[in-house]
Amino acid sequence: MRFAVLVLCIVVSVLGPVSGAYAEEKSKNAGSKTAAVDLAPGARSAILMDAGTGTIIYEKNSHDKLPPASITKIMTMLLTVEALDEGRLQLTDKVRTSEYAASMGGSQIFLEPGEEMTVDEMLKGIAMASGNDASVAMAEKIAGSESAFVDLMNKRAEELGLKDTHFANCNGLPAANHYSSAYDIAVISRELLKHDQIIKYTGSYQDYLRKDSTKPFWLVNTNKLVRFYTGADGLKTGYTAEAKFCLSATAARDGLRAVAVVLGEPNTKTRNSEVSGMFDYLFSQYKVHTIHKEGDAIGTLKIEKGVKSELLITAKETYSVLLKKGGTQEGIRHELVLPESVKAPVAEGQSVGKLVVYQGTNVIKEYELKAGEAVPKASWWKLFKRTTGSMFGVD
Repeated sequence: MRFAVLVLCIVVSVLGPVSGAYAEEKSKNAGSKTAAVDLAPGARSAILMDAGTGTIIYEKNSHDKLPPASITKIMTMLLTVEALDEGRLQLTDKVRTSEYAASMGGSQIFLEPGEEMTVDEMLKGIAMASGNDASVAMAEKIAGSESAFVDLMNKRAEELGLKDTHFANCNGLPAANHYSSAYDIAVISRELLKHDQIIKYTGSYQDYLRKDSTKPFWLVNTNKLVRFYTGADGLKTGYTAEAKFCLSATAARDGLRAVAVVLGEPNTKTRNSEVSGMFDYLFSQYKVHTIHKEGDAIGTLKIEKGVKSELLITAKETYSVLLKKGGTQEGIRHELVLPESVKAPVAEGQSVGKLVVYQGTNVIKEYELKAGEAVPKASWWKLFKRTTGSMFGVD
């Protein structure tokens, strides 16, 4: 099928490029370089990513397969909020604690066998207190067993295109064949952040479980950055003797949201200090430029033999690029690439084209465009009326 390229050019003042500033998540930062300074000298592995665009700002051994400890729970939380969004769970649903879930060691909220908490309370226990017991109870609620839930975790990792990850449990306790990488964790974190409600849990510094009972349990977030770093509101800490001190953190300022992951840090002080420094670097050195805001109309697509002859293409998210502050001025342009037409039926969410953003002749970002609604195939009678109507100038 022949493609028509609709060129929509904009020229903006772009303040000088930096190597790797535009590397894309799906290309695994191919050909890019790390920042000029080592932002995480104490970490065994690290990455700094702009959550909005997926741009990698800094990386260090980012694809090394390492034990992720409790950062594992980011995937557990992702599957939970996806179940909530799909209506398979409600926050008010009761989650019963099995003997197995209650037997988990390490970080826990001390669930008793048979004890029930709501999904809302379990999410608090996972996000804030890193509850291994709450993670297993939630896994059993969603999939029937932890092993079945782990299968879902690995399936979701595959769907996200992750190559350095394999899960053996839902909480990150030491286990054979359980590993991930800083890059993969950043991708999972970015996916989790698409669900706004998670910040309610990961961004809270303190709360209570069983507040009105005889045994209230005070929750204090294991991620101290949510209290001590302005803009920090997640995501998950981790520690085991093998993994050392780990953290996947996020913070937002001035329209930018950063994701920083460090693995194998020697202690919590170094871990928090280096992640804070990574955030400082991104917020001081970069800015975001918006191409289209969510909901913007950006083009139309001709539909052959559909109940409607044209489909309006709108931005399903904010389309933007990350720009370096300072330096020489250059132009940014973008192109809407659509086929001349597509044949009905068109399914909602079907890929119909792409938005390509350039700096000069270099592609710096591509956004897949999807149909915002379904367009069924028109009946013979409707097509007949449309044809005769066009012949005689009537609809």
